[in-house]
Amino acid sequence: MPLRVTVWNENVHETTEPAVAARYPEGIHGAIADGLAERLPGAEIRTATLEQPEHGLTEEVLAATDVLTWWGHVAHDRVSDEVVDRVRRHVQGGMGLLVLHSGHYSKIFTTLLGTTCSLDWRNGEDRELVWTVAPTHPIAEGVPSPIVIPQQEMYGEHFDIPAPDELVFISSFSGGEVFRSGCTFTRGHGRIFYFSPGDQEFPVYHHPHVLRVLANATRWAAQPDRPRAAPTIHQRPEPDWFLDD
Repeated sequence: MPLRVTVWNENVHETTEPAVAARYPEGIHGAIADGLAERLPGAEIRTATLEQPEHGLTEEVLAATDVLTWWGHVAHDRVSDEVVDRVRRHVQGGMGLLVLHSGHYSKIFTTLLGTTCSLDWRNGEDRELVWTVAPTHPIAEGVPSPIVIPQQEMYGEHFDIPAPDELVFISSFSGGEVFRSGCTFTRGHGRIFYFSPGDQEFPVYHHPHVLRVLANATRWAAQPDRPRAAPTIHQRPEPDWFLDD
């Protein structure tokens, strides 16, 4: 089966701010979807946005999604708790999840990680250098170190997240700040990747190396052959087999 990807975006800045609409005429979701389609030949890629019924994330859509990407910023509180719980269930059952930039404050990310996911920030057109610290990780394949992003919002430590399963990238900024910008987590059977570059004020999702990271992470997070079911409790049989003389 082809890799099935759903690119979700709240799509608020693009519909209310002319400068962002000019930067992303098809929305941030459109730019990401186009970048993934170019780098994942044969993948089935759909988009979904906040204003659609059930935010475009119905049970049927999620059941047909191997990896969901999530971008949000100013409308986290407008995302239905029912939809968040549905996404959580699918992630724990094995659906991959890529959380991008200010999606660190999304309901789904804070729910799955169990912390505030707060951080330091400065929107001052900083240069960001994304350094690879796990060069053999599949997400880093074909990615230069560092990725140079000329203009980007600064995200800095302390980042209130659980210790990542794997730290793939760290970023440094013109003010000397550093940030754990590429982290993996596992929740239930699902693989999660957080990647911080991508503020709406800058054309980060047109950057070829950023899009390469997202394509690599999509491949890594996908588990298309796994039945969609969360870990469950099992009653063990009597231990005769172990105690047998």
